[in-house]
Amino acid sequence: MRVLIVEDEPYLAEAVRDGLRLEAIAADIAADGDSALELLGVHSYDLAVLDRDIPGPSGDEVARWIVASGSGIPILMLTAADRIDDKASGFELGADDYLTKPFELRELVLRLRALDRRRAYARPPVREIAGLRVDPFRREVFRDGRHVALTRKQFAVLEVLVAAEGGVVSAEELLERAWDENADPLTNAVRITVSALRKRLGEPWIIATVPGVGYRIDAGTDTGTGTDTGAAGTLPPGPTHG
Repeated sequence: MRVLIVEDEPYLAEAVRDGLRLEAIAADIAADGDSALELLGVHSYDLAVLDRDIPGPSGDEVARWIVASGSGIPILMLTAADRIDDKASGFELGADDYLTKPFELRELVLRLRALDRRRAYARPPVREIAGLRVDPFRREVFRDGRHVALTRKQFAVLEVLVAAEGGVVSAEELLERAWDENADPLTNAVRITVSALRKRLGEPWIIATVPGVGYRIDAGTDTGTGTDTGAAGTLPPGPTHG
């Protein structure tokens, strides 16, 4: 198990890291929000121990990033605040567990192992459709046996489309499920990401545009040119089937 500790109190962070290592749990330390986001962008972690009150992007912002990334990393939040409203807001942000300071290392270890067990049992199934094989747990995509390397955002969009099993997914729904809550509803991010995703998956194009409605995975042999124009909320005419 590999854990990211996001804590700006050096003594506490190092004590937790050393204690986890004694339990055969690898741990990295980030002392601020910027360092946390940098490490999360480079390494694959099984769990995140996140202090809410840190310099730079706050612990809440880091939590939002983890949730929006679609990585599925469980979050255990640390805080000195023990009011129920504070805990409730943490869970609403996406925290999976909550521990108030001061705490016993043994309790932290037990909670981390419990979260790791839940994660193992909750591994999403491998999905297959129209020659695509999508493994959400390993974050791997194959098309007709060929491995396809995707960015996090492309993978998140593809996962939503594949889960719809050929049903149409609106641009608004993609924006809501694959981006964070601060995403501009008028952004071209969905169109741009879908276009890039089409190209990564290769020809024949497998993502069809349903004019004025959204996108869907198409089992046909050709879904158009692989390009879109227009904003996320107003989908342009594009390849259609069925």
